[in-house]
Amino acid sequence: LLQTQEFFSRHGGMAVALSRFVPIVRTFAPFVAGIGRMSWLRFQSFNVLGGVSWVAIMTVAGFLFGNLPLVKANFGLVTIGIIIVSLLPLAYVTWRDRAGVRRG
Repeated sequence: LLQTQEFFSRHGGMAVALSRFVPIVRTFAPFVAGIGRMSWLRFQSFNVLGGVSWVAIMTVAGFLFGNLPLVKANFGLVTIGIIIVSLLPLAYVTWRDRAGVRRG
């Protein structure tokens, strides 16, 4: 619990904002922020920032890439690719923690 509070006092805002981009993490971020005693106003500010960023990035990406013939012809594969790419950060952290790799 103390480690969680320390983490959220240092990195909590960015963790909440970036959790919008990682499917499984976005579900648990509010609970972890609460356990870490992050203030409601700070949580909401970064939560809204992350949500607005996610919507803006996905809208622009959809506009830019949605009409490409390659994407249209292989939309199922593109969807699977997006899911895999979004899970890579979670897989990396899990691998790093299990392998005992030291963080910088």
